[in-house]
Amino acid sequence: MRALIVEDETYLADAIRTGLRRESIAADVVYDGDTAIENLSVNAYDVIVLDRDLPGIHGDDVCSWVAANRPECRVLMLTAARTLDEKVEGFELGADDYLAKPFDFPELVARLRALERRAGVSHPPSLEAHGVRLDPFRREVYRNTRLVRLSNKEFVVLELLMRAGGGIVSAETLLEKGWDENADPFTNTVRVTISNLRKRLGDPWLVRTVPGVGYRFGAPS
Repeated sequence: MRALIVEDETYLADAIRTGLRRESIAADVVYDGDTAIENLSVNAYDVIVLDRDLPGIHGDDVCSWVAANRPECRVLMLTAARTLDEKVEGFELGADDYLAKPFDFPELVARLRALERRAGVSHPPSLEAHGVRLDPFRREVYRNTRLVRLSNKEFVVLELLMRAGGGIVSAETLLEKGWDENADPFTNTVRVTISNLRKRLGDPWLVRTVPGVGYRFGAPS
């Protein structure tokens, strides 16, 4: 999952980004509505954590823009506004969920995971294939009965590959969905992460390279 955090309280925004990265969620941060629209215009985000009271373009207008131009992106409004009328207004603007400040971080993560499952094709709470079980909420991976300890990026890549259901995922897609906007598109970080992931999962390898195309998750042929 890739998230955009739009919050003008810089300390809070940076803290959310750090927390989401620990949960294997790639996250970018912007601090005003104008930059939010710019980022949303060029990047494919799965979810956006959106404050309503923003400098520049107001958060309500950002929400309306997302609903009109990026309907596949789910919006979680994160704001100090607590009244029922304010919440209803947020939903009418196109928000998919609403969380009032102050909030508990585990609840934020759970709500984002739930929004991801509702986006496009419904995702099951856990993924199982070829003897591997991945639980996004507990951030646990088992191969048969063995617990596999993965880094955050290895976990993200495995989840993306397993969600593809055996289909091929390009290195560009892995980089776009698994890393933030500061990732170098010419880096070999995806290849290195794939190599490390194979070693951690063990033999026989389940992450296959499709030369010139990308990678897929599946049993050895």
